This record gives sequence, C-alpha cells and structure tokens, in this order.
Amino acid sequence: MNAMENLEKQLICPICLEMFTKPVVILPCQHNLCRKCANDVFQASNPYLPTRGGSLTSGGRFRCPSCRHEVVLDRHGVYGLQRNLLVENIIDMFKQESTPERKEETPMCDVHEEEKINIYCVTHSVPTCSMCKVFGAHKDCEVAPLTSVYQTQKTELSDGIAMMVGNNDRMQGIISQLEEACRAIEVSVPLLQRLKFDQLYTILEEKKRDMSQKVTDEQEEKLNYIRGLTRKYGDHLEESCKIVETGIQTMEEPEMAVFLQVRVNRKIADASSISHLDKVERGYENMDHYSVNFKKEGKALRSIDFIQGDGTEIAMIAVSLLPARLLW
Repeated sequence: MNAMENLEKQLICPICLEMFTKPVVILPCQHNLCRKCANDVFQASNPYLPTRGGSLTSGGRFRCPSCRHEVVLDRHGVYGLQRNLLVENIIDMFKQESTPERKEETPMCDVHEEEKINIYCVTHSVPTCSMCKVFGAHKDCEVAPLTSVYQTQKTELSDGIAMMVGNNDRMQGIISQLEEACRAIEVSVPLLQRLKFDQLYTILEEKKRDMSQKVTDEQEEKLNYIRGLTRKYGDHLEESCKIVETGIQTMEEPEMAVFLQVRVNRKIADASSISHLDKVERGYENMDHYSVNFKKEGKALRSIDFIQGDGTEIAMIAVSLLPARLLW
C-alpha cells in the first residue's frame, strides 16, 4: 500500500496537481507534464505568439515549473515535445491495480444450491429458480421473467424516489412553518408582560400577574403541541431520507435478482404517506385574542380581565410572525 501511495505521488502533474493525463510530454530537463498543462504554461509565457485552435503554432520558450530550467521549443510548440510512453504505461497499470474489476455474481437458490435465481414468483413476490417452479415450493405459483419484473420494479423505485424527494421537501416546508409558529407564540408573552400601566401600575400589577399566567399556560400548551408535532415530522423526514438513500443505492445495483431481493419499493410507498401526521390549523399560533379593558375608576381597574372584541378603551396585543409589535 505504501509503495502504491509513493508511486501515485510520482505521477502527479505539478501544474494541475492531478495524475498525469495522456499524452504526457517529457521536457529536456527530464521532468514530465500533461500536454495540456504544458500548453497552458507555454501560452502564459508567450501571450503574443499566434495561435490556431487554442494551441501555439510557432516556437517559443517557457520555464519548467519543477526546476525552472528554460525549455526552448521549435515551430511545433508543445506538440514537438516527445511523449513519455513509459509514464503513460505506468499510469495505466497503476489505475488497473488501484481499481480492481467488480465481480458480478448471480445469486444461487437456497434450496437448489447449484441453480441460479432466474425467474420471479409473482404469487409470493420473491425471485426464485427454475427448479423451484418445476418441483419445489413454487410449482403452483404464477411466475414471470426476471427481466420484466426487474425493469418494472426499477421504474417504480425511480418514481418512488422522486415522489419521496418531493414529499421530503414539502415536510421540510411544514417543519419551517411549525418553527415559525413556535417563534410567534414565544414572542407573545414577553410582549404582554411589557405592558406599561403608567400611574395605574400599582393597581394593575396583581391583575397583570394573573392575566400573564393565563397567557403563559396557553403558550406552553401550544408550544408543547407544536414541538411534539415538529419532532414527528422530523422523525418522518429522517426516516424518509434514509429510505431515499437506500433506494438510490439500490438503483445502482446491476444484478436483477439482488435488486429484487431488496424490496425497497414497499418501504417507499409506506413512507410516502404523511396522512397519519396531524396538521396545525391556520392561525393556531396567534395569541392576539387577549386584550384588556381599562376603566377610569379604581373599582373598575381592580376587575380588569381579558375580553373578546373591540372597545373604546382596549389595549390590544397584536402578535404576528414577522414583525411582532405591541399595539396600544
């Protein structure tokens, strides 16, 4: 492994910092460059030389990026440099060694170990072998060619993944709305608690505490409900993302029988539904139904409580998502 890593370091182009791409040219100083990188350095050093098709057509000079040795080229430009076939062959061998070919093996039947799985039992929705159909557990079942079922279910999986991605986007939007509702509820109580009663503050202080408690209780009730609902949507979204990831990985499975054994389409269909999750009614987060009625007489002040509706002397707490303001 260390030898392969050291070899890979020797095959890195000093210009693009990637493994040399063919053709590889060798400079007079014995250093190597990708031909494209050599041409880029050449053009940068000779900006006024004529070009044709993006390549220089006459002689010029540039310095080797590794040792700064001056390289003088003839009228063919970088195309006059000799190709380093040895380095190109080493790169080919390195890539073959570092990326071994994948061995694709057809699954064998569990019952008839020498038989390959080559048909699909429609009755039991499982891939099986011909012997199971003729003599085994699936002899009375309806079967179908593996290829047709593979194509059908792969198409269904692709459609299911697309639907799940769309559902996940919609759930993320719902979660964002729920979070906005939480923020709207959270700002309502501080606004109510900052009511200024001016010279009547002493009389109103006791009533203010009682009224604030009512708002706090409702706030906690709504927050607990929405936070719980947010967690449910979040858990459903997380599970859906995992299923999407599994589906994408399954899409890359080239073996038909292995693909059909995963049976991820059912999970996609089940996870696509969010009908079992509650939905918050429009305006549920509003807390602006609390208002107070001030009377000039002290006796009336001691009986202040929250009321519904408008009045000539009403202090309204108007709370919206953005912005939230205290209206007098």
